This record gives sequence, C-alpha cells and structure tokens, in this order.
Amino acid sequence: MDMNGGPKIVGFLCNWCSYAGADMAGTSRMSYPANIRIIRVPCSGRVDPLLVVKSFQQGADGVLVAGCHPGDCHYSEGNYYARRRFALLRPLLDFVGIEQERLRLEWVSSTEGKKFSQVVSSFQKEIERLGSRENHG
Repeated sequence: MDMNGGPKIVGFLCNWCSYAGADMAGTSRMSYPANIRIIRVPCSGRVDPLLVVKSFQQGADGVLVAGCHPGDCHYSEGNYYARRRFALLRPLLDFVGIEQERLRLEWVSSTEGKKFSQVVSSFQKEIERLGSRENHG
C-alpha cells in the first residue's frame, strides 16, 4: 500500500496517446486513483519487460502499460511489439509467482480521458481484490 492507502501501481504511458489521455483526464477534472505513479515513455513498444519485473521487485502491486490503439501508433507498429512482448511476459510472471492480473496492457488515445480514468479505477479495484504483494512474499 502506498501513502494514499491504496495499492502501489506503476503506469508506463506512451507519450503520444496514453499520457495525453491521462492529461486530458486531469485537465477535465475526471477522478482516478492518485496512487498510480506515471512514467512517460516514447512508445508502449519501448517498455522493456525487465522494467516491469523491476517494478514488481521494487514493490509495485500492479503495472499498467498503456499505448496508442493498434494501427494508430506514432511509430507505426510499436504497440504491436508491446502486445507480443506482453503475451510472452505473462506466463513468465506466473512462473515467478506474480499473478498475471497484476499486469495490464491497455490502449488509450489522447482523446480518451474518461477511458483512462476508468482503466485506472478498474485496475486499482482488481489489485485491491488480489491484495498487496507484500502480503504474498
């Protein structure tokens, strides 16, 4: 749990779409959990699976990776790389004892502030249901 009382969530957000969607949610005064720590990345395809594993090692209860919708990537196909990479990472997480549900990959465009708010809120509820990783070793 972080100092806001909720689970620790790390969010890797693509600069061109998802980060702008988060910004729209904030400027439109849409509420979403304050316990997400956002890291802006150039593209969801640039999120190395080792960054996800390192986030869990450093105490994250959940990791959200958000990027442009497939077909709308600023770098043409970065989100396709992200989708493939995370399809392979999920079984690895299971193997090391981290529930697959603690990693979420979402597509959020720059105009979808409401969707970003809903994604973060539903992800927090899922992580709360799973409980803190501190309690699981």
